[in-house]
Amino acid sequence: MTEEFYYPNKMGRIILQAMEEVIGHIGVNAVLNLANLNYRIHNFPHNDLEKGFNFVELSKIQDALEGLYGPRGGRGLALRTGRVCFKYGLREFGPLLGATDITFRLLPSDPKLRIGADIFAEAFNKYSDQRVRVEERADRFLWHIDRCPICWKRQTDGPVCHLAVGILQESLYWASGGKVYNVEETTCIAMGDPACTIVIEKKPLD
Repeated sequence: MTEEFYYPNKMGRIILQAMEEVIGHIGVNAVLNLANLNYRIHNFPHNDLEKGFNFVELSKIQDALEGLYGPRGGRGLALRTGRVCFKYGLREFGPLLGATDITFRLLPSDPKLRIGADIFAEAFNKYSDQRVRVEERADRFLWHIDRCPICWKRQTDGPVCHLAVGILQESLYWASGGKVYNVEETTCIAMGDPACTIVIEKKPLD
């Protein structure tokens, strides 16, 4: 029997609400239909921390998004959805993790990015079955997803965890007070790599 892994319902709800903001409810319904997740239409997960949103569901949704809008269009929409996810996620999880505390907000940029990365990783490791490690190097952070729901059970020729990239882009923009950083997925489990690794350059682009 294959072991199953889950996000809490709250995270699944955030993702679907963010997607609805980006592509509208008709677009979300079309994606859910294509993903054979009709039971989620007008039936988003509850707003609680019970683990009830299966990794398979999220992976199917990302695959269907690309199937409906094409690889390039799906990538752009997943990035935008990820950025909106952070906005909703900060509201729901920020107080639980201390990310909205004034002491954190007043930290200098460099330590704030490092501490923020650790706090963000903790959110996934504590509340979901996703597993994240943060590695710091002189000029970059490496965000390693060792158990990834976004590309779960998929096989692709290139990195496909665009939702995670979008979430990280927006988190950096928020933590830095409006600066833009280069964020790029370089390895992906869907390609046969041992982990999905997203590289975050420490120096902002502007």
